[in-house]
Amino acid sequence: MATNDSTSKKKTKSVSKERQFKGLSLSERKEARREKLIEAGIATYGTLGFFSVTVKDVCQEAKLTERYFYESFKKSEDLFQTIFLKMIEELQQNLMQAVIKAAPDPEKMVDAGLRALLTTLKDDPRLARIVYVDAVLVQELHNQATIQETLAQFDRMIQAFVMLTMPQIQHHENELSLIATGLNGYVTQIAIRWVMGGFEQSLEQVLTACRVVFLSLLAQVSK
Repeated sequence: MATNDSTSKKKTKSVSKERQFKGLSLSERKEARREKLIEAGIATYGTLGFFSVTVKDVCQEAKLTERYFYESFKKSEDLFQTIFLKMIEELQQNLMQAVIKAAPDPEKMVDAGLRALLTTLKDDPRLARIVYVDAVLVQELHNQATIQETLAQFDRMIQAFVMLTMPQIQHHENELSLIATGLNGYVTQIAIRWVMGGFEQSLEQVLTACRVVFLSLLAQVSK
């Protein structure tokens, strides 16, 4: 019993030592600092651009010293990749929710998905710049195949949509994969042009341009 009591006291003392600041453990404080850096990265990269922002700039925005940056990230590219993947996940969730809500009508699903994509970009220009401008230029994302895998994810989403809504299609799966890549590339290039042009055209104009070709290609595939 004495041994158990001694062990219990040591554990309690250890936990107490770890929870010394605002009731948070060391690991919790570290995670909180990491989240601050991510939010600061979104704010700085999303407004000034990745290549105009230093580690010092991010830390000043986060109100943290530079040593805390290297506690979570080895270099700026690592933070940028974390932010990029976080934003891609948000974009994909918005798309999927919109498409599912519009089911089962294929045309309404196309319209809903495109509108969700464009609305997300317009509502958060920071996301738009990070995902559709800087990400293409950050070599580290290409080195780690992050860009390629992200594009492939959207390709697979489009291909799954085509196969789900048009089960009568007789095209080979490899052919459908190429068609999905083409659709994805088309919409992506329009989005990049729109973002880099400062959203000069209205959302409805861009939506119409995306919708016309998207639906035309789908109609061709279904023949």
